Amino acid sequence: MTVKDPLIGIVGPCGAGKSTLEKRLSMFFSNVHAIAQEHSYVPSMWQRINDPDILIYLDVSYPMTINRRSLRWTEAEYQIEQERLSHARRNADIYIVTDELTPDEITQIILQKLKDILSSRKTP
Repeated sequence: MTVKDPLIGIVGPCGAGKSTLEKRLSMFFSNVHAIAQEHSYVPSMWQRINDPDILIYLDVSYPMTINRRSLRWTEAEYQIEQERLSHARRNADIYIVTDELTPDEITQIILQKLKDILSSRKTP
């Protein structure tokens, strides 16, 4: 990994904005991946799939997942996803709740946080 080109992983429940953020960050970084961790029973699947240098966790409330994706699932199923993602959430470098944010706002917040992380990791 170089500071300029980190491997960036994005996890979160369905409807949180992972794919949208992946597309947007790919304009700035060449190695960005949305990780479908929420469907795995393996807590550390995000590490097995990509083992990113920087892990971004996008969170979203149950009602908003229904609005964004027209999902037909119960709140209990949403809670199961939350449990499956708990390891990734605990290990995330960046955590953001996307409910009240536009894709542009999310992208700007994440870009600033990435800039902060990368500048702190630079070697003198």
